[in-house]
Amino acid sequence: MFNKGVYWEMDELRIVIGSMVILAIATSVLVVLPYLLLEDIKTPEGLKPYTQEQLKGRKVYIANGCVYCHSQQPRDPSLGPDAKRGWGRASVAGDYKYDTPHLLGTMRTGPDLFNIGARQPSKDWHLGHLYQPRAYTPGSIMPSFAFLFELRDGPAKEGEEVVNLPPGYIKEGQVLIAGPEVLSLVKYLQSLDHTYPALKSESRETRDGN
Repeated sequence: MFNKGVYWEMDELRIVIGSMVILAIATSVLVVLPYLLLEDIKTPEGLKPYTQEQLKGRKVYIANGCVYCHSQQPRDPSLGPDAKRGWGRASVAGDYKYDTPHLLGTMRTGPDLFNIGARQPSKDWHLGHLYQPRAYTPGSIMPSFAFLFELRDGPAKEGEEVVNLPPGYIKEGQVLIAGPEVLSLVKYLQSLDHTYPALKSESRETRDGN
């Protein structure tokens, strides 16, 4: 007699086949389909490739967990007040043409950095802010990255980058020297300027032309 219980009982073969089917569907939806959709995305004219120094700074950005507190993806005005906060227009796929891996972020413990290079182009500001955030933004919960600097008694040596802090943050006779990693990091932050016009999608251009 036919035994339904035995027929529907899971065995190793069914588990393997089912797992492969689920994996194939997930890969198609999460990898293949997005690749096909973004394959022909053009590079905006105003977007420049990163320099070697900026790429080094990008690695420092990743290594120090900046992506955990800062996003790089302003939303459309219909989805949030990002533009009113001064974070810039909504990002589009072409803006990330040179970003591997992308650093979109998932948290906004701090402000979005998509256009921080345009909002704050000063090297001195970035260096001082990274050393002591609360000297520039009272009440900031951003951690200090003092380990990327050297605080030293006496004058700086030739070629060293001295950080100019507001009064009272280092003792008289001391100098604060920016290390090579933080200098590269600042170069990367200064490069985050996406104030050029965003490319319209082909479908949008077609609709606008009708």
